Amino acid sequence: MNFIKICKIGSLVILSLVLLSFQQVTSLKGTWEYCGDVFNGKTEGAPTEYSLQRKYTKTNFESFLLEKGQRAEKYEAGDYTVNADTCLETQTFSLQESKLVGITVHYAYSIRNDTLTLTGTLPSGGVTKEFWKKVK
Repeated sequence: MNFIKICKIGSLVILSLVLLSFQQVTSLKGTWEYCGDVFNGKTEGAPTEYSLQRKYTKTNFESFLLEKGQRAEKYEAGDYTVNADTCLETQTFSLQESKLVGITVHYAYSIRNDTLTLTGTLPSGGVTKEFWKKVK
């Protein structure tokens, strides 16, 4: 190959990589497992006795508590949308009493490799940064 062809191919590869890096996520579709969080500056790891999973479809999510030897228990559900770097979640169901049912919470989100990070301020004023690892 001559030098000009190599430069053209190299330019096309670089342009393709740049364009792909700006692809906008339109859904969080998949199954994500809770890995821990930082709440009001205090770091907390994932529980060891059970795991928490969220299953996102195109516009909805359901959250499950998974305990070895037990059936999965749905503890939360809701609707969500993503736009640019923002995720808006509205809880529509909670197994326990919740002040968040019907309230839309604004999160900044990012996905790096297989980890979803949700950062936001809850209506109570608490600041949270949650980490979820994609499992499916």
